[in-house]
Amino acid sequence: MTEGKGFGFGLGKMKELRDAFAKAQQVQQGAQELQEELEQMNIEGQSSDGSVKVVMSGNQEPRSVEISPEAAEKGAEALSASVTEALKDAYTKSTDTMREKMEALTSGLQLPGM
Repeated sequence: MTEGKGFGFGLGKMKELRDAFAKAQQVQQGAQELQEELEQMNIEGQSSDGSVKVVMSGNQEPRSVEISPEAAEKGAEALSASVTEALKDAYTKSTDTMREKMEALTSGLQLPGM
């Protein structure tokens, strides 16, 4: 009878698997903390002329819109364009912040596929 090799997991592979689970738990805990941190953030975007400001959380939840009297006097079409521009600015800043925080969270963990 030939000697069996088990399931092909040597002790080295078991250690790698254990380490991978530990890293996954670290990332999960860090991601939860990051989610809470992003929720508390206020990220401001504005139109190019500064007449419209939008504040959203780091999770892209809209918080407020501030429209100056000058922006309102420009008419509906110009006001709409300014609000859209401010929203895009806030969204971009929020997304960049989220990406930077996630990269910081996962840096050094050497996770496969990341």
